[in-house]
Amino acid sequence: MQPFGKWSVIISVVVLEQEKELVERARKDREAFGELYDQYYSRTFSYVLRRTVSIKIAQDITSEVFFKALKNLERFRWRGISFSSWLYRIATNEIIDHFQRNKRSKFYLDLDEVSDLISLSDPSAETEVLEAEAELQRHEEFLILHKCISKLPAKYQEVITLRFFENKQVKEIGEILCKREGTVKSLLHRGLEKLRKLME
Repeated sequence: MQPFGKWSVIISVVVLEQEKELVERARKDREAFGELYDQYYSRTFSYVLRRTVSIKIAQDITSEVFFKALKNLERFRWRGISFSSWLYRIATNEIIDHFQRNKRSKFYLDLDEVSDLISLSDPSAETEVLEAEAELQRHEEFLILHKCISKLPAKYQEVITLRFFENKQVKEIGEILCKREGTVKSLLHRGLEKLRKLME
């Protein structure tokens, strides 16, 4: 093992232990859940935003993710999955549910409507929207790809987004989606092949 790899493992273990400690505190003191919210909100919101390409929908789904996480925190167990992966799992299920409920709807980002989402009495809402807009602009390539990705079955959308836009390793994607690593690799391979054909 390379020295850098050794330090990466040590850092990962320390981060996981800190995460466990914070979750255990949040089980007994619901106010401590606010720390988990602060720590994981941005990355969860970013993931949902990349899947839905809609600021408002991403806000709604992310709120539901944390509501369900808080409601079910007592049931969460450290069985081969980290708390952050558990949040991604909840988010993935919420995204699937959302699109199943709105099969005929077409979602798109209309920057002219961004101002409607900004509450002057809530600076954090304004910041969130502005950051989301900047995030979408930074991922212009993703916005172009999104039309093609959205035509793929959900199982391919999930693995492609998690692997290439959330930079998740195959093992963690397996944890999030409750799939074996071999299945994840197969879905990635087939999904990318289908995506290439759609882009030809």
